[in-house]
This record gives sequence, structure tokens and C-alpha cells, in this order.
Amino acid sequence: MNTTHDNTVVVLVEPQSPGNIGMACRAMKNMGLRQLRLVNGCDRFHPESIKFAVSARDLLEQARVFPDLASAIADCTLTAGTTRRHGKYRQEIVSPAELAGIFRQQAGPDYRAAIVFGREDSGLTTDELSLCRWHATIPTAEDYGSLNLSQAVLVFCYELGKAGDSPGGGRDIELATSAEMESMFDQMDSCLQRIGFLNEQNPGHIMRSLRRVFFRADLDRREASILRGMLTQIDWASSGFDGRKRS
Repeated sequence: MNTTHDNTVVVLVEPQSPGNIGMACRAMKNMGLRQLRLVNGCDRFHPESIKFAVSARDLLEQARVFPDLASAIADCTLTAGTTRRHGKYRQEIVSPAELAGIFRQQAGPDYRAAIVFGREDSGLTTDELSLCRWHATIPTAEDYGSLNLSQAVLVFCYELGKAGDSPGGGRDIELATSAEMESMFDQMDSCLQRIGFLNEQNPGHIMRSLRRVFFRADLDRREASILRGMLTQIDWASSGFDGRKRS
């Protein structure tokens, strides 16, 4: 039994083509993955979805639907958002094989991993990618780099299966979940705005960099709790601060 497969979910954000949902289910089942999560999008029970799912209709029927990406990955400790574009907030982009290796090394006894795929026409937004610890892309030809959604799902699932299970059971610490990290980031944003560290007009600019810093740290649940306690103390200690820096 491949426990990496058992604990990995595929997330499709607002898929636009019912056929792609069905083909993604088939690709997942081909490679041994069984947990599909959908963030809104088109009707998963459309005849095209059922047609292209073929013998993976059970995955289609068992798929869970969420209102947004944050709730879809809230219980996950390892998260990767896929992207074809590079840019200021799309850094440290790994290949499918590299991501599979990371998942294999990081996977512990109580973990859940998520690979997130965006819309067929526009992919994931910068804000959606910022929710994910890693960013990953499939290297393709420069003159035509766009892959069909289900093809991309198949490539990542194949590499995950090829990497195999974590050697020696993986990490024995309990990583912070996506929901716990987001709660910490929300508190950090509020706290840093309160003491005047973040620009009120564009707090997201620095916060995206801080997200990368703390994502790289692979915080466990205790460490995230300690940081939240520190932020609470800063909030209390700065209760009389008027927002102006002293020279």
C-alpha cells in the first residue's frame, strides 16, 4: 500500500470543463490516488464528466466541494500550487519530480498533502498560490507550453507514484496545518499593521515575503503556537502605540 497516495489530495480550483474533471479522475485512479477536492467550478456530474471518468466514476462521486481554496486545503500540512508563469511572487518553483521527492522526504505519520491545480484559462491567482508552501511547474516547450488540465494532473500523479513512500516513515513531528498557518499569518498581518511595520495601502507586498520565510521554516504545530503567542504579546505591549515611528 502506498501511504503517500492515501494521504495526498488533488485540488482543482474552479475547473471550467466537465470533461477535464472526468479525465482528472481517470488520471488519478490510473496512478493510485483517490481523493479529489473541487473549489466551485462546473458541474462534476455533467454527462461529459461521467463520460471521460470511465471507470473512475467513484472518485467523481466521492469528490468533496469547497467554497474556496483556503478551506479546501485547511487540514493539509504539505501544499503545492501549480503554475506555468514565473514572476515576483512565483519563486522557488520546482518540477513534478522534485516536488514528489519533497513530499516523500517530508511525509510523516500524521500528514496530508495537497497538489493544487488552477483554472484552464488563467491558472491560480497570486493570492491562491500564496496559500501554498511550494510552487511547481511542468517544464514544456517555449513555443507551446500550455498543457491540458488532466494531462498536468497525470504528470504530477505519475511522479508522486514513482517517488514511492517516505524512507523510514518520514518526519516524526506534527507539521502545522494550512489552517493553522493561515491563522498565524492573519494575526501577523494585523499585528504588523498595528505597529506600523506594514504599509496600510499595500500590506500584502511584505506579507507575501514573510509567508515565504515561514513556509521555508516548515513550522510544526508547537512552533506556530509559540509565534502566535509572541504576536499576542506584541499586540498587548503596543496597545498605546499611535502608529508613528520615533526617531
